[in-house]
Amino acid sequence: MPLNSALGVFEAHLRGLLPAAAFRDFGPAYAEEPRGRFTTPAALVVAPRSTEEVAAVVRAAAAARVGVVPRGGGTGLVAGQIAPDGPAPVLLSLERMAAIRAVLTAENVLTAEAGVTLAAVQAAAREAGRLFPLSIASEGTARIGGVLATNAGGVNTLRWGNARALCLGVEAVLADGSIHHGLTRLRKDNLGYDLRDLLIGAEGTLGVITAAALRLVPQPAAQATALLAVPGPGAALDLLALAGARLGDTVSAFEIMHRQGFAFLAEAMPHLRPPFDTPPEWCVLLDAGAPEAMDLDAALGRLLEEAAEAGLVTDGWLARSEAQRAAFWALREAIPEANRRVGAVSSHDISLPLSAIPEFIVRADAAVAAIGPMRVNCFGHLGDGNLHYNVFPAPGQDRAAHDADRPRVKEAVHDLVHGMGGSVAAEHGVGRLKLDDLERYADPTKLAAMRAIKRALDPEGILNPGAVLRAEC
Repeated sequence: MPLNSALGVFEAHLRGLLPAAAFRDFGPAYAEEPRGRFTTPAALVVAPRSTEEVAAVVRAAAAARVGVVPRGGGTGLVAGQIAPDGPAPVLLSLERMAAIRAVLTAENVLTAEAGVTLAAVQAAAREAGRLFPLSIASEGTARIGGVLATNAGGVNTLRWGNARALCLGVEAVLADGSIHHGLTRLRKDNLGYDLRDLLIGAEGTLGVITAAALRLVPQPAAQATALLAVPGPGAALDLLALAGARLGDTVSAFEIMHRQGFAFLAEAMPHLRPPFDTPPEWCVLLDAGAPEAMDLDAALGRLLEEAAEAGLVTDGWLARSEAQRAAFWALREAIPEANRRVGAVSSHDISLPLSAIPEFIVRADAAVAAIGPMRVNCFGHLGDGNLHYNVFPAPGQDRAAHDADRPRVKEAVHDLVHGMGGSVAAEHGVGRLKLDDLERYADPTKLAAMRAIKRALDPEGILNPGAVLRAEC
């Protein structure tokens, strides 16, 4: 679809402000999102090289009342980077802002521009003898700006927290084109409202993050990984508590996987071989990292002996090399791709109070079964209460056969989550996919405050219009 005439005039104006290298051809790479449910019909793609160029774009957009959709690596799963409706926007790609500005090992701080990939940040930290512990499946493509804009979580949230907990300060362009110079490296700063925490997780609706000061930690001297068969989610939670008591805060990841996930791996990615011939119904992947003074392998061995005696672990496999550790993690990290290849009827990124998880799984399975014969793959970050509860067609059926079931499945699962004190947007955000969910489940006072903040910081509604909050006419 061609750009409308108004945007064409705006493009001509922008070309007078920015170098030719800042403009990109619009195509599938910018128009689509990973799940293939939404597309942007048309957009003007601009890739500034500096914060000042970002500010120039936003200032011009504010004056012309043209929407601006910030874009990082395009890996988001709730269509926050897609504009399927309304006038064609400026798609503001941060891909060219890819410099690591500083690595300050004495302070355990790394400053990176928004277009640096998460993997590149991890590599720069590692080269400096440090660790940036945020880890997500899309880290090779996801960019720091998007990671912060969505407050990404991942497998190490149990120990290190979400992206917000690993960020000391941000530089950002606000809706009027002004620059917030907030790249503080301070651990303590109570000088007024914290714009950092407001911009992180706002999905580009309150400002465009252009750089961030990130918190690094020491690299662990020892790491240990175990893949453990457990009787069920209740036993897994008891094991988590025992691990916390015996290993302290060395436990960085505690993932739960169901037998259905291994069946999907065998179906869609048979080259990945688990260490067992018959998958147990439930498995836990435990990862720990410790300083040099601690014999982590011995401590983990004692934990597993105690857990086995208590009936919390029925079988287990300890990684005896880095290759084995990588192989265990490859199984967990491949589950989302196997799910994609099988094709879900409805996917749910949810969080619950830890003690509610076993009951939720039983009740959710029953609710799905009452709708029709479908398969459930429940897996995720049990250590922080975040599950990916995904529903799939019965064997031999295509997900299109369940199009009529999708809204019923989603409503049944989300109503149950909300009723049990959980969240229907755990780590992927709201984007455009979950606008109805936000309006259905959010506290009315919170929703009113969010709308007031949006109107105050973006009165023209140009920043990622229609994401997080429905655009006001």
